Amino acid sequence: MRAAAREPAMTSGAIPPVNECSFSATHRLIPSKYSEEGTVLAALTENEREVQDLVELDGVTNARLLGEEGLLPGIGVHELLYGVAYSQIVNASFTHASPYGGRFNSNCRGAWYAGLELDTSVAEVAFHKLEQLKEVDWKLEEISTCDDYLADFAAGFHDLRGGDLRGGAPRLRRFLKPGPIPECYADSQRLAADLLERGSNGVVYPSVRRAGGTCVACFRPALVYRVRRAARMEFSLRADRPFTSDQVHEMGNGATRRGPKGSR
Repeated sequence: MRAAAREPAMTSGAIPPVNECSFSATHRLIPSKYSEEGTVLAALTENEREVQDLVELDGVTNARLLGEEGLLPGIGVHELLYGVAYSQIVNASFTHASPYGGRFNSNCRGAWYAGLELDTSVAEVAFHKLEQLKEVDWKLEEISTCDDYLADFAAGFHDLRGGDLRGGAPRLRRFLKPGPIPECYADSQRLAADLLERGSNGVVYPSVRRAGGTCVACFRPALVYRVRRAARMEFSLRADRPFTSDQVHEMGNGATRRGPKGSR
């Protein structure tokens, strides 16, 4: 007889409702260096044999490759994607978790975070980049590029959106604390662990970094549909300057356009 499943630790009162969601062309910004064909290790040497040696050495500790071989504890090999466009990009988001985790994932298992709007993804990325610059007391302008990966979703997600989240519902509002990082992630990571244990597909939630924006954190690689690469975005940030839309522009076909689409 099959043993009864262990009841998750979190009380049911804190579990957000599940809503069926259909999102098209959501935006995930990924550093451009991960979009290069082949391997970035090729920049270290022109000798093909040395490149191959570096690739093999990297493979010993590369989390994505280890995950694809079933050697990571946080995600099973059967959950990852194979044989579809940009599968390595999707897999990396689940196997290369931050040492502190993210808002809705631990350091053992990543998630696919995306903004429903490009402006939202830009604001989220800019915030975290600025935090990194402040942490190391970087005084100069930092220029970097990210590629915009679009993906579609059609699944049920636990939904943290709602009129009471920023008003009078502390039991849900605590999952959207703005700081300090990583301490502000403690409650939301516990929620995510509970939801993952319950078989959740992920979470839809109001952006913490852009008022009116919406984000999705997908827990399942197989639900990240029709991934395709769109524009390249260039960020020009200074730690001593608040982020504004004129600090990012789209790079494409030799032309640039200030700010993400629809920004003011």
